[in-house]
Amino acid sequence: MIDAVVDISHHQQMTVDFVAVASSGILGVIHKATEGLDFTDPMYASRKPLALREGLLWGAYHMGHNEDGAAQAEFFLKTVQPGPTDLLALDFEDLYKGAEYNMTLQQAEDFVQAVQQATGRYPGLYALNDYLLQNGAQNSAILQQCWLWIAQPDDEAEPSHPAQWSTWTLWQHTNGKPGVGVPPFAVDGIGLCDRDFFNGSADDLRRLWGVAPAS
Repeated sequence: MIDAVVDISHHQQMTVDFVAVASSGILGVIHKATEGLDFTDPMYASRKPLALREGLLWGAYHMGHNEDGAAQAEFFLKTVQPGPTDLLALDFEDLYKGAEYNMTLQQAEDFVQAVQQATGRYPGLYALNDYLLQNGAQNSAILQQCWLWIAQPDDEAEPSHPAQWSTWTLWQHTNGKPGVGVPPFAVDGIGLCDRDFFNGSADDLRRLWGVAPAS
């Protein structure tokens, strides 16, 4: 297990020093790209080449809304224009705006299927364990094809996950905010941010990204 991935968005400081990020031991960056059917993260496009220039693995995530799932996938993919080494993920969570705003299970399935059909690979699925169970994700044969990215901040224990997934792949163990248990961890070049354990080695991480292991 290695603590070598961060996930960021426009909420982080305007200037991210990716030279410092890479020097701090971070290997991969997953950046918010889109949300719903019409929001594009204003920092996504400009940060990607800067991160890649420093040899960082690059990924993109979409925050799901209660809107057509396939249409959201089309918007996401049009924005990201993913190559074979761009990691993709769906953020499936409670938006805390009222249940009517949250992506439904069916919409999540439609999103995942559309991404798989367009790219030939399943995206990751980011969620709290309880949220997956509450929404019946453990019963979805489609969502079970996704690698699992569990959010369980402020906890030193390994994350819980539905038994239908044999294991978790990424664990967001701190959300960059003070809390109980694990303190927030800053990253050089970013400051406080979401940090993620990867359930494997550095070479395994590169394989997840579609990149050959380091020689």
